[in-house]
Amino acid sequence: MAAESRGGCQLVLGLLLCVLGPVVSHAGKILLVPVDGSHWLSMLGTIQQLQQRGHEIVVLAPDASMYIREGAFYTLKTYPVPFQKEDVKESFVSLGHNVFENDSFLQRVIKTYEKIKKDSAMLLSGCSHLLHNKELIAFLAESSFDIMLTDPFLPCGPIVAQHLSLPTVFYLHALPCNLEFEATQCPNPFSYVPKPLSANSDRMTFLQRVKNMLIGFSQNFLCNIVYSPYATLASEFLQRDVTVQDLLSSASIWMFRSDFVKDYPRPIMPNMVFLGGINCLLKNPLSQEFEGYVNASGEHGIVVFSLGSMVSEIPEKKAMEIADALGKIPQTVLWRYTGTQPSNLANNTILVKWLPQNDLLGHPKTRAFITHSGSHGIYEGICNGVPMVMMPLFGDQMDNAKRMETKGAGVTLNVLEMTSEDLENALKAVINDKSYKENIMRLSSLHKDRPVEPLDLAVFWVEFVMRHKGAPHLRPAAHDLTWYQYHSLDVIGFLLAIVLTVAFIAFKCCAYGYRKCFGKKGRVKKAHKSKTH
Repeated sequence: MAAESRGGCQLVLGLLLCVLGPVVSHAGKILLVPVDGSHWLSMLGTIQQLQQRGHEIVVLAPDASMYIREGAFYTLKTYPVPFQKEDVKESFVSLGHNVFENDSFLQRVIKTYEKIKKDSAMLLSGCSHLLHNKELIAFLAESSFDIMLTDPFLPCGPIVAQHLSLPTVFYLHALPCNLEFEATQCPNPFSYVPKPLSANSDRMTFLQRVKNMLIGFSQNFLCNIVYSPYATLASEFLQRDVTVQDLLSSASIWMFRSDFVKDYPRPIMPNMVFLGGINCLLKNPLSQEFEGYVNASGEHGIVVFSLGSMVSEIPEKKAMEIADALGKIPQTVLWRYTGTQPSNLANNTILVKWLPQNDLLGHPKTRAFITHSGSHGIYEGICNGVPMVMMPLFGDQMDNAKRMETKGAGVTLNVLEMTSEDLENALKAVINDKSYKENIMRLSSLHKDRPVEPLDLAVFWVEFVMRHKGAPHLRPAAHDLTWYQYHSLDVIGFLLAIVLTVAFIAFKCCAYGYRKCFGKKGRVKKAHKSKTH
């Protein structure tokens, strides 16, 4: 009996080691350099899962961050920067406020340019203070990290990764000006891949393709203003000439928070991984407060309304227009709003400073979602099958809204030009017209029909890069070609030279043969003719 007992214990111990073995044996140290705001919030689920699998995570962030704080599943390492948390907050808030200013097109362009220049200078100064913090850089070098996980929206993370010679995994939604295409050497045809901010679909008319090309060229100028200083900073810090493309192309894996249910089909590269909907997998039960709101809505259900974390208050006149429209539908509206309460707010509209957006959208009584069309909100709408009324404000939101509208999953409104009647009609359309619900449910079904959940996929690829010290087998040879080699211009020139040479020789041979065959006869005939005269 004792032997059997010992054998049983050994068997149990062996099974436990088999279960825990992969977690312990592959545990590593991860350096995480995030970007503040929604970029950071989208990473939390992934880093929590990595920590649960035994990995140690160190988050490197400026001490003036808005959302990046101490956490239970990572170690926060901050560094001083020459700006305050209030400056970061003002940058976020002003982005939302500027949307509602009724300026001319030229004024908007000038203000946007000035804001981008100001915010870029602030972020660049933060990166510079990190790189010139010798004590912190020495600490990072001594910490023996296995991998860096970073959002390349700001190239500071990639600069540190190259200095520490760390394999890198990028975690992002997209980059401005299609920089991800250049950095991965991914084909990006103007003919059917719409450029950011173009609001084009992948089925473009001739004029739309002209617009697409012009936007593509103009964005290169804007990106040069924002990103070229990082190349100068990196070259100085790494003590060798470096371009932004060099910094970004060093990534082993690119993890995109998107998929082809939301985005249009396009070429991809082997080191691109798609994690669309990763932010809406985790759901929690509604609190007693919100459960009460939902239950009190009766058969009509609720409408969830949020314009995102950057826009929680809007001008009084616009707020009253919106409140008027919301009061004309029978549903209960939960509106995330921290501004002054509109004087005409109806009894069916409840203002809250915060709401559990994903949890509410997952409730069967939710009938519609009014959103600013950020990537998080769009995917939460898709995951939960809720038709949307979209009010895009800035950035990629216009493109996100266009994609959903093209797929019949919602209605897009211009937040500056819309009237109370426009919003009322849009809400009634997405709630009462069954086609919107059918289309969003079809997208939701497609989105959920996948072999691996996005969170598991993200964890797998991070651990894959750690195990193999990178993923060089996924790196295309295109990175080692010059621009003329990539487009085969040297081959085309060589073949063209051969064709022209052969054509020239053939022409000379024919001319020579013609002169030999017909040249003498022609001269004899002419001579004979002259004698007769």
